[in-house]
Amino acid sequence: MSTTAGAGPSRIVERLLADRHRLPLSIALHLAPGALIVAVYLLIAEPLVTSIGYPPFLGWAVAMLLALVPFELGLLLWLGRRRNGRFSLRGVVHYLDKPLPRRKLVTIVIPLILWFLVVSTVLMPMDNFFYRLLFRWVPFEGAGGGPTDVLAGYPHSVMVIALAACIPLTGLAFPLIEELYFRGFLMARLPRMGRWAPVVSTVLFSLYHLWTPWGFLSRVIFFLPGPWSVWRKKDLRVSIGMHAGTNFLLGTFGTIALLLNLVP
Repeated sequence: MSTTAGAGPSRIVERLLADRHRLPLSIALHLAPGALIVAVYLLIAEPLVTSIGYPPFLGWAVAMLLALVPFELGLLLWLGRRRNGRFSLRGVVHYLDKPLPRRKLVTIVIPLILWFLVVSTVLMPMDNFFYRLLFRWVPFEGAGGGPTDVLAGYPHSVMVIALAACIPLTGLAFPLIEELYFRGFLMARLPRMGRWAPVVSTVLFSLYHLWTPWGFLSRVIFFLPGPWSVWRKKDLRVSIGMHAGTNFLLGTFGTIALLLNLVP
């Protein structure tokens, strides 16, 4: 019985750590954490934060803390322990073995951050158009609103606390985990697609954001250079730097601007 019981997890680990995932498995692994985040938000996080007088915006950070971290990071660490006998990402997460020189890494990441900031801002009207055209039915409070709209109606101190509390989470921890999972683990194991691998990775990553489907197309456009650069340079730190760097800057400067009353 013990041999049979251990065979199941072993087969799962073998399938997950294979050099290539079958496309249905890859799609499921991309989308499952997004569905879990939405479920945790609706059932736990949103009722919790609204009950204590904070905006639902903070509920998404809580939902990711309760769903994203255990699913994505937990899965990677579990696989690492099964493979290495200890909690390690060796052999689980790829694109870590041939790091670029620090100076070259910086010269790649800074333009990617600027691209992310500028293009995502320019494409906001397109996001709003798709929201009004197709997604007004989405039940999330504050859906489709801008970064300040989702906080409107709350006391100034509450808005500042909500944004500041998100900086270490949505600004640093979550982007790091997502890059380890989506690029280092999943993109490296997509079926053999050649140069289309970063494109497919970006498309599936954009679909994973089930809580903002109206931003799918713009997210593909402004995010694609990160996965593409990882695929070309074989260094996961490129997309980590772009993703976490951009989120951290947006969260930090947004909080400062709100604190100084520079935004309505």
